Amino acid sequence: MASPTPFSKQPPKPLPKLLTIGQLATRGGIAASALRFYESQGLLESTRAENNQRRYHRDTLRRVAFIRAAQTVGLSLEEIRKAMDSLPNSRTPTHDDWQALATAWKAQLDERIRLIGRLRDDLESCIGCGCLSMETCPVYNPSDIAYSLGHGAQYLKGRTPADAGVDV
Repeated sequence: MASPTPFSKQPPKPLPKLLTIGQLATRGGIAASALRFYESQGLLESTRAENNQRRYHRDTLRRVAFIRAAQTVGLSLEEIRKAMDSLPNSRTPTHDDWQALATAWKAQLDERIRLIGRLRDDLESCIGCGCLSMETCPVYNPSDIAYSLGHGAQYLKGRTPADAGVDV
């Protein structure tokens, strides 16, 4: 008897309507502990089988993929939760549902892209963090004047020494 080839012509077995946590973890490429955490944070919902084991609807795979993609681009769990709250719980989200969610994030992602580009391009200059350790910091951020603009790297956020009242 010949061994099966890795590219079998048999169709894959369909997933059941309700997935166990192990099935969802395997198919979603994520640890079961992460799924339990996401559920505790209100990002996922499960039902319970008679033996009290978690069961997830198949559309949860899309939600898991969405959460992971959002985390990959640096969105916080709170931002993800707010976005997912706009999705319907009673049905599988449609293309239009996902499109509306993506549109809402576009400006935020564009801003992150701009900041990453600015960091890349200005990595060798003062970013207004208050360290005053670089030779140019006393020129661009004398006596930590960027502090008057707020906490953190103000120049990286797009503020300038002129915003802090410094002529450079």
